[in-house]
Amino acid sequence: MLSFEQKQDIIESFPELTKKEISLNRLNYHFENSLHEKTIVIEKLHPNGNGFVYVGDLLKYEKEANEKGLVNIREYDEQALREIIRDAIDYMSEDMETPIVENWTSREGVLLELVHEKRNWNIYFRNNLEESFGTREAAVEYLFEEGFKPKK
Repeated sequence: MLSFEQKQDIIESFPELTKKEISLNRLNYHFENSLHEKTIVIEKLHPNGNGFVYVGDLLKYEKEANEKGLVNIREYDEQALREIIRDAIDYMSEDMETPIVENWTSREGVLLELVHEKRNWNIYFRNNLEESFGTREAAVEYLFEEGFKPKK
């Protein structure tokens, strides 16, 4: 487990975050350029090493996040902490109005669309949602396993 000071150093290596002291020697870190109402990325970082990162409804963290979209980072190592902070900042920076669309096809000519929208990677067949994934990598792996390739 990383110490409080180690977690602080990692968090403060993200220049887009602003530290704010709160009660009981705890710290919050805000992302002031958030495109959403919420600006707190790291909540209640405590000298005992406990703290939370806001990931909202990112599917990648659905098993770890509580009902408020917070993930406890007490046991996180450096790599995991850096990754979740980057994901949280990206989540709060995301313009959810402009989806990314990729076409995939099978040998039989079946066409699927891989669409990044509202923080998820969704696979559609004729406007019907077939599957939803938290990461592009998971969606692409699924498509390859099912015999699909990117359409050129």
